[in-house]
Amino acid sequence: MAIFCIGDIHGAADALDRLLDRLSAEYDDPTFWFVGDLVNRGPDSLGVLRRVRALGERAITVLGNHDLSLLALAQRNDAIEKAKPGLREVLEACDGDALLAWLRHRPLLHRDPALDWTMVHAGIPPSWTVAEAQARAQELEAALRGPDHRDFLAGLYGNTPSHWAPELSGIERLRYIANALTRQRFITPDGGLDMDYKKTLADAPSSLVPWFAWPNRAAGHERIVFGHWSALEQVAWPQYRVWGIDTGAAWGGQLSALRLDSATPYLVQVEADAP
Repeated sequence: MAIFCIGDIHGAADALDRLLDRLSAEYDDPTFWFVGDLVNRGPDSLGVLRRVRALGERAITVLGNHDLSLLALAQRNDAIEKAKPGLREVLEACDGDALLAWLRHRPLLHRDPALDWTMVHAGIPPSWTVAEAQARAQELEAALRGPDHRDFLAGLYGNTPSHWAPELSGIERLRYIANALTRQRFITPDGGLDMDYKKTLADAPSSLVPWFAWPNRAAGHERIVFGHWSALEQVAWPQYRVWGIDTGAAWGGQLSALRLDSATPYLVQVEADAP
């Protein structure tokens, strides 16, 4: 059975349909992992949520930062007024509440030891093992699924704290976990998360290091697939055992699927519509 991990979709429902149709035609009953950021930027976030949810047990989805943003937006009293058109359709849909409840119950990290792959939206901090990252993800999942999730989501956003410490507690602890798993790209010289620079490696300040290239990274022996970083301009980083599969579907690039159960991972791609 073929297993594919699909990169950031960002509301590109037509491209997703073409990719799923192609994979289903070429492979016998494939299953799918989704690396997060199902919504926003593209024209049909509602369609993407419906399609992925309808896959049922054939799909495993982790949350991205744009998915969390939609969940936070939905808690506001002025959500309809503040929502961009593609997200407003989700909030106003007859099945919108069910879709949002489904989204809120997705994990932040997925690990398959037998397959030897870990999926996360943005990355894993250099000091965390995969087991530690999974434990921290479960803390955030519990808050998202709990009775106080509205208050939690209201305080989730911000760029601090930038450094992990085991004694962090409350919203600061959860905010660091969310930023680490769904927003990080670069690490500062003192090991903190840089939340400002978002562009290419070539133009990055020399002091910044991509999270996956940090020396002696604790999870460096694990295979990790992630999204979030369309400006990375390269998918496979075998020297670091990571694959970054956000290939710019939101910007008229490609929507990519990485085959995970192959001895040599490979991509299947479709062109996305121009924005």
